[in-house]
This record gives sequence, structure tokens and C-alpha cells, in this order.
Amino acid sequence: MTEWTKSAISTPNAPAPAHTFHQGVRKGPFVQVSGQGPVDPATGTYLYEGDVKAQTIRTLENVKAIVEASGATFDDVVMLRVYLTDRDNFGAMNEAYGEFVAANCPSGILPSRTTVMTGLPREEMLVEIDAIAITNS
Repeated sequence: MTEWTKSAISTPNAPAPAHTFHQGVRKGPFVQVSGQGPVDPATGTYLYEGDVKAQTIRTLENVKAIVEASGATFDDVVMLRVYLTDRDNFGAMNEAYGEFVAANCPSGILPSRTTVMTGLPREEMLVEIDAIAITNS
């Protein structure tokens, strides 16, 4: 049986967690990225108020930075969960999401996805995204 070490993922290229969790956790080939929002990693400022497309891209950039800090690539992501505050934002989010994911998955095999309509911790957040990646590295 293989022994896998559990380790915290931390990078300055994504926002520091505001609560009692890590940006991500890796155990063996499995990487779980905590929910990310449209936050500038350098300032901790929530960006693009009212613009779900821009918030989606910033959020995915944060997810990607954490995945890469684990030693994986965005192409190793097998699942993304998207949380939206407003069903009317689905089309705009989906467009930005589709462009980002296609550009960052050179294999052409896009991750699975679930989208949920819900409330989020901060009023200015229109979207939150978490991820699971599995890697051989």
C-alpha cells in the first residue's frame, strides 16, 4: 500500500485564505483547491464589482495559481464547482469560463463541472469556484 503525505498548498499568486483553511490541500496525486473568489492576491481586494465575466476570469486565475503551486497543471483539473449568486449571470459566467478553460487545457479534455445557485460569503462576490485535480507529478 502506498503512503501518501497530506500537505497544505500555499502561494502568493492567489489570495490568502480569510478563514481557518488552506488555499488547497494535496494528498498523493489528489489536489483540492478551496473555494476562490475574484480577489487580487497582492492587495486582498475584491475586484470587478457587478461584472461576472471579469470575476469569473479572476477567480479561475486564482484557482490555476493554487493548482500550479501544488505541482499540478490546470490540465490536471478533473472537476470544477461554480457557485453563482444569480441565475441571470449564468450565460456571462459560462462564456468567460469556457474561454478560460479551453485556453488552459491543451489536452482538449475539459474538466467536469457543477454549477450551483447560492448565497456567497461576501456581497460583492458574484461567483466562487473550487477545483479537484489529479496529477502524476
